[in-house]
Amino acid sequence: MATSFDVRPSLPSAPLSREIAMPVAPTGIDTVPTSYDTIYTWEYGVQRQDLRNLYEKSKTAMWNASTYLAWDTNVDPEAENTPDSMIPIYGTHLWDKLDKKTELPKLRRLGASYLLSNFLHGEQGALLATAQIVSAVPGPDAKFYAATQVMDEARHVEAYDRYLREKIEITFPISPYLRTLLDEILMEKRWDMKYLGMQIMVEGLALAAFGMIQATSNEPLIKQIVHMIMLDESRHVAFGVLSLKGVYDDMGGSELKEREDFIIEASRLMRDRFLMQDVWECMGMPVDECVAVALQSEPMKMFRQMLFSKIVPNVKRLGLLTPRVRAGFEELGVLHFETWDASA
Repeated sequence: MATSFDVRPSLPSAPLSREIAMPVAPTGIDTVPTSYDTIYTWEYGVQRQDLRNLYEKSKTAMWNASTYLAWDTNVDPEAENTPDSMIPIYGTHLWDKLDKKTELPKLRRLGASYLLSNFLHGEQGALLATAQIVSAVPGPDAKFYAATQVMDEARHVEAYDRYLREKIEITFPISPYLRTLLDEILMEKRWDMKYLGMQIMVEGLALAAFGMIQATSNEPLIKQIVHMIMLDESRHVAFGVLSLKGVYDDMGGSELKEREDFIIEASRLMRDRFLMQDVWECMGMPVDECVAVALQSEPMKMFRQMLFSKIVPNVKRLGLLTPRVRAGFEELGVLHFETWDASA
């Protein structure tokens, strides 16, 4: 998917040693063809007490993004709101070439916008996928809980969109890697694959990423936003694990292989979505060289690996850490998370 860029005349205000183009904010609508069975259930009593308990917990944990968050917080998007060492090219020859007074502040702003924009778009994907789960799952308890998650995801979209528009004032289009994954999840006909893609893979990675932002950021508003969203996301991941418990115990053959292939492909797509290709293009920097540096950067290797700290142990809990999936995780350098406690 091609990403277009344009120059916003109001930014940057100071002269730069190289031209910096600002991303064009995404507009309009897009359509993805989907087809899956919609299931009525005529027995409304409790069938899965664990899922009904999660539903009850979700009802009492609702929060209002408009009134709960401190939107009057003053945010400087070009300050070092997260450590510069988290920038993929930090400490390299590409970093040394940056003008620290003019280019570095813009890079911080673009980097934050790129990361949060893709969280925003991912939350919309979760909104759409969970709405599908309400229709596609056979049990009332899962339908009830999924309905509360739809509300959660709408709130997350609202919060990230407002922060990007009011505080950073730049929104990137969706990463093509994330878009590919979301499209696969939305077009998938099988309900368990929607769970696996959204609740285990996408939500699991998001939960880990939000935790890292919470731990490293010194900007109070985004820390508050991320903290509240993390509380919701932890329930979402638990929903996926509980719902898929036992589903894969006796699965084999081509059906199992399809799940294995999906996990491996989704993992690679999620890794590549954080390489900031669009940011380097905006900065007028050599995109391929920046990506190559980012792939070799030790801090970024650790960052990308930590993103899988929730995914790998939950895949194992579901019985899907098969030899093929183990090999895929080994290639990504994340297999060691199999011994971690995903609930920690």
